[in-house]
Amino acid sequence: MTAKLSPADKAGVLAEALPYIKRFHGKTIVVKYGGNAMTDEHLKQCFARDVVLLKLVGMNPVVVHGGGPQIENLLAKVGKKGEFVQGMRVTDAETMEVVEMVLGGQVNKEIVNLINQHGGKAVGLTGKDGNFIRAKKLMMENKDNPGDLIDIGQVGDIVSIDPSLIALLDTGAFIPVIAPIGVGSEGETYNINADVVAGKISEVLKAEKLVLLTNTPGVLDKVGNLLTGITPKQIDDMVADGTLSGGMLPKIGSALDAARSGVRSVHIIDGRVEHALLLEILTDEGVGTLIKSK
Repeated sequence: MTAKLSPADKAGVLAEALPYIKRFHGKTIVVKYGGNAMTDEHLKQCFARDVVLLKLVGMNPVVVHGGGPQIENLLAKVGKKGEFVQGMRVTDAETMEVVEMVLGGQVNKEIVNLINQHGGKAVGLTGKDGNFIRAKKLMMENKDNPGDLIDIGQVGDIVSIDPSLIALLDTGAFIPVIAPIGVGSEGETYNINADVVAGKISEVLKAEKLVLLTNTPGVLDKVGNLLTGITPKQIDDMVADGTLSGGMLPKIGSALDAARSGVRSVHIIDGRVEHALLLEILTDEGVGTLIKSK
């Protein structure tokens, strides 16, 4: 149960937030929404309120979402088992139909509805809208046999992102909510890792921040301690020695690319914490790992 704050404490919280509100006013904040924050009912409500508040105080939040658990549930219902290679979902034609149905339909609309219930004006998009996420087939290099490429089906590699649609929504009172589905040159549909989409969108929009919500406290070292700040060299070493693996690989790769491409700060934070987004953006106490660009 949340402890009650005195009026003085409440005033202190607001005063602490003021310099951050001033600093980030008019700035774009890209948020990758996933993990428990997407499936726990209370955390979902906290997230929606956080996003609406950021918009109301003058920031431009852009939400990019995943939907792994929801995809797994529907695949199980049709008798398919999800398969992953180096953190990426293997996506045959049947799986792609499920992915598009879940991400572009069910999950996207649920998030839009949730934000709107809390007073926001969210608009749901996939990369097919206005063809704003152009993609091509991704061939993955086999880490055990360099030079050998693995075909993982209709998984996309981003070719380009047209920021004009998102910018148009941002300059209005709208909050874009984006499903990570891209479109190929022949109109084919591609499943793209949501962390990768969030990273590329933050680069193209020249975002102030990229915030990735996870099911861990942030980036952990070999013995499980939280690293509050980490450099690209440290990340390379941790990938090489296996400290970072699986689903954390695309997350870390996207964070690094964004940091090196001009996004001012990249945060991997614990989405299991109530109001993690507000704590990270509007208070002195962060709740995760800051990726440094150097």
